Amino acid sequence: MSRIAFITGATSGIGKATAEAFAGVGIDLILCGRRQERLDEVAAELSPKVKVTTLVFDVRDKGAVFAAVGSLPDSWKNIDILVNNAGNAHGLGTLDEGDTDDWDAMIDGNVKGLLYVSKAIIPLLLERGKGHIVNISSIAGKQTYANGAVYCASKAAVEVISEGMRLELTQHGIKTTNVAPGAVETEFSLVRFKGDEARAEKVYKGFDPLQAGDIADAILYAVNAPDRVTIADITILAGAQSAATVIHRK
Repeated sequence: MSRIAFITGATSGIGKATAEAFAGVGIDLILCGRRQERLDEVAAELSPKVKVTTLVFDVRDKGAVFAAVGSLPDSWKNIDILVNNAGNAHGLGTLDEGDTDDWDAMIDGNVKGLLYVSKAIIPLLLERGKGHIVNISSIAGKQTYANGAVYCASKAAVEVISEGMRLELTQHGIKTTNVAPGAVETEFSLVRFKGDEARAEKVYKGFDPLQAGDIADAILYAVNAPDRVTIADITILAGAQSAATVIHRK
């Protein structure tokens, strides 16, 4: 029987690349996101390879999360893999000048949203006595940088939640993998800089940044590892990157 993966933030970037990687090895997909039209596009692309269903909700909306998971037919509730990918950065500034709406968006999405989705899915994994949770953190969760303290804090929380999950769930046959990417060229900077394309493009100039597929490759490796192996934590940096904010540009 094919495995089933539940992926949040599946319409672009790392989430979409992970869906593509999973489809390539026959893993059926529950694709989740806020944009129905984008979900439909990804589903149409991947449905020739695997079974695909979609759920539209915002991870920040607790009621919507539980309603969406509850709406799944029984055949789709046999989830094997949860990829908590949804989340983003909003703004870049000092704490005294930061926009509190940006803070709320990051904490609500990166932390509370991950918790809501996990709380909805973990009982299904416990019922089956097996499963794998992959949480997408960031190098920012390991190394704080100026002007990004709240984003870094939100991703540090993901690191702690991943560790807590591993401590609580390993005894039940459920693995937890924390993935901490460095500079990945996705819509991340475009969202952080509120649609300022020139500023977003500048982030990735002068070096060869990671691509979403590079992170998806690591996730696929982790979920395909033998039962005796748990990939607990992966940090993936661009070749020219030596720390969160240290990139050697040409």
